[in-house]
Amino acid sequence: MRTRQILCPTDFSDTASHALRYAIEMANFYHVGFRLLHVIDQPYGDANFQILAITPEELAQNMEEDAAEKMKQLLSGLKSELSIETVIRRGLPVEQILEEAEENDVGMIVMACHGRTGISHFLHTNVAEGVANGAKCPVLVVK
Repeated sequence: MRTRQILCPTDFSDTASHALRYAIEMANFYHVGFRLLHVIDQPYGDANFQILAITPEELAQNMEEDAAEKMKQLLSGLKSELSIETVIRRGLPVEQILEEAEENDVGMIVMACHGRTGISHFLHTNVAEGVANGAKCPVLVVK
């Protein structure tokens, strides 16, 4: 592998945790750096059409703090001596994952696939598909 780093995006789902185990195993095997990324997406949907008692910036800050806590919990449950760099970004997941990979000379992205089928596949953005199509490095999608 020509990489110095593996990037593993997470949304804290069970599938993402499964992909994380693969990514760590690969990083240990190839003796490369490891970046764990979470992207805070812009909320959308009916549940978000409500009056907020806080500003959008405060909401974003709260979401970042929550993500940082989830990252800490996720890392504490891992049995790895690998040095893991954690990154939290804001924006559209596909764009942010691709930017993170490009800016940090990532050699491989290991991520989960949610495996939507039928009409759900057409109505929801498939982040793994978008990353695989846009990445300049190999992408391993784990089910």
